[in-house]
Amino acid sequence: MPRPIQALIHPDALAHNLARARACAPGAKVWAVVKANAYGHGIERAYPGLQGADGFALLDLAEAERIRALGWRGPILLLEGCFEPRDLEVCSRLNIWHVVHCNEQIDWLATHKTTWPHRVFLKLNTGMNRLGFTPGAFRTAWMRLSGLTQVDEISLITHFSDADTDTGIEHQVAAFNAATEGLPGERSLANSAAVLRFAAARPDVRGDWVRPGILVYGSSPDFPVRTIADWNLRPAMTLRSRVIGVQQLQPGDTVGYGSTFRADARTRIGVVACGYADGYPRHCGTGTPVLVDGVRTRLVGRVSMDMITVDLTPVPQAGLGSEVTLWGHGPRGSLLPIDEVAQAAGTVGYELMCAVAPRVPVAVQELQSD
Repeated sequence: MPRPIQALIHPDALAHNLARARACAPGAKVWAVVKANAYGHGIERAYPGLQGADGFALLDLAEAERIRALGWRGPILLLEGCFEPRDLEVCSRLNIWHVVHCNEQIDWLATHKTTWPHRVFLKLNTGMNRLGFTPGAFRTAWMRLSGLTQVDEISLITHFSDADTDTGIEHQVAAFNAATEGLPGERSLANSAAVLRFAAARPDVRGDWVRPGILVYGSSPDFPVRTIADWNLRPAMTLRSRVIGVQQLQPGDTVGYGSTFRADARTRIGVVACGYADGYPRHCGTGTPVLVDGVRTRLVGRVSMDMITVDLTPVPQAGLGSEVTLWGHGPRGSLLPIDEVAQAAGTVGYELMCAVAPRVPVAVQELQSD
């Protein structure tokens, strides 16, 4: 039989989370952000759960071509825009909208030959200081674009740096409103954190388009202040495996490389087919939560390439073949949010989703069929 580790993608969870984003931003259109191969879930696997979106936002043309190949005829937005002039030809052919964040991209448009004018999203840098025109240069860029026959409609976009923290968004909203005052065009400001925390009560935050990313995949953007239960989100990915061996430790016995765990009492441990070569974070240490047969317990010792060890004390009936949930949905309605595992690894759920290794088999599973 194949090694028992498996990742499961849940389209109905994606649809539920997308609906939550829409409910939090009444009247706004919703981009489903599917960059990084749908945050590691796989664009083709995620697509059935995200077809209710008004558009798909992503990073590169190859991803856009995959969305079109799935039959999507609605809007697609390149969040970083074009990387070279010839990208504009593909945008014309596939009717792809794109962000414009620098003068060079305007120059490329000015020399581009097309019979179909482009829909562009002009990006304002309101404090993130990655991409976008400064407030002082924004109107000049807008004037340049508005004078091009290659450009049809200009929308206005920015990105929040602190929507998930106490710093908040007020300084960036004020900068956006001041720089765009009087300019026509649809507006897009809100990422996942802003959608959940501010959009419902703030028309100037939800604008015309919101861009939920991580919330769509069932991770809380402001964890641990709020959890997915607080936001009524469902994990869209489960990583699970099985116990492939059992050891009985005596007091003083150690486990694994570096002997980082030493038993202080008789301890029964399970050896699980999952390691850092599968994408499980090596920085997870003793105490990282796992589920065994749906019961919460802990990882003990160091994560190795192909195996981890878990404490079976809370699950005395567990043994060879017992199901182990590394994150996501477990048996009998049990749940282990990816955010908790990420916190134990000193990272965020985004990284874990994107890091599942190619050697891990992936299947699609509707939750109601579990």
